[in-house]
Amino acid sequence: MLKSKLAAAAVALAAILPLSACGGDPTSGGGTGDASSPAITIGSANFPENQLLAEMYAQALEAKGVKVTRKFNIGARELYLKALKDGSINMIPEYNGAFLAALSPNGEVPNGVTTTDQVNAALQKVLPSGLETLTSSPAEDKDTLTVTAATAGKYKLATIDDLKPVASKLVLGAGPEFKTRYQGVVGLKKVYGLTFKSFKSLDPGGPLTKAALKKNQIQVANIFSTDSAIQTDNLKVLDDTKNLFLAQNVTPVLTKAKVKGDVKSTVDAVSAALTTEDLTKYLAEVAVDKKSYESVAKEFLDAKGIK
Repeated sequence: MLKSKLAAAAVALAAILPLSACGGDPTSGGGTGDASSPAITIGSANFPENQLLAEMYAQALEAKGVKVTRKFNIGARELYLKALKDGSINMIPEYNGAFLAALSPNGEVPNGVTTTDQVNAALQKVLPSGLETLTSSPAEDKDTLTVTAATAGKYKLATIDDLKPVASKLVLGAGPEFKTRYQGVVGLKKVYGLTFKSFKSLDPGGPLTKAALKKNQIQVANIFSTDSAIQTDNLKVLDDTKNLFLAQNVTPVLTKAKVKGDVKSTVDAVSAALTTEDLTKYLAEVAVDKKSYESVAKEFLDAKGIK
């Protein structure tokens, strides 16, 4: 769920490929409104939870007559942020703490900023012009460092701090962007003093990372906190005692010109209805039960009475 943060990112944005070259095939869908209805293009990152969230918002907006175009599975933040800035997309479900880190100089957030309110206040100071954040959801999905029960037992691991004497023996696996993010390898070294044996580039909290962890090809994995595999595979999430990974509430980001009509009230209604428990439950239906994003999003909206 994933859930999925920089001087390196700034360099990458300058040289990034056009959106048309991004991974994944965008899909398009029309709303129910007429030619005078508002229209919005919703994007998503390249992991299942974010695609599910984008579909939830898309269906809710379509029910209000908003014409929605879907451009899902764009890629990592460095790619979809460029798409937001150039207008290729108008909205994406973000995670406030990770978004703040990505927009902050060198990926370092101000001291003492950890809670939802603190993160959102700081975010307004670095938000690119032309973009607006809507109300954060209570639902939260944080980055974690996670190990198997066997690894936790072998090295007596309960917190990220506990990795320090043994990190040089362990391989860390995550999405490729994790290697250069402050809320990643950079911060783990600066905040916790960790230097791993090596870094294995896989996918952001996805099946490749989880499979490598189970096969002991990696011993530490970046997995999103709402991932059902943490429970089903008896994995151990290491406590982030120094709050490297900030509050990560689902927070829609939109181009300001699109925040009109029913858009804000509809998006806010979806965000307010969504809880962390919901996110974990419905993500499992996609990832474990192999249901479609469309059917699971509809199930959530129906259950919450959002029409």
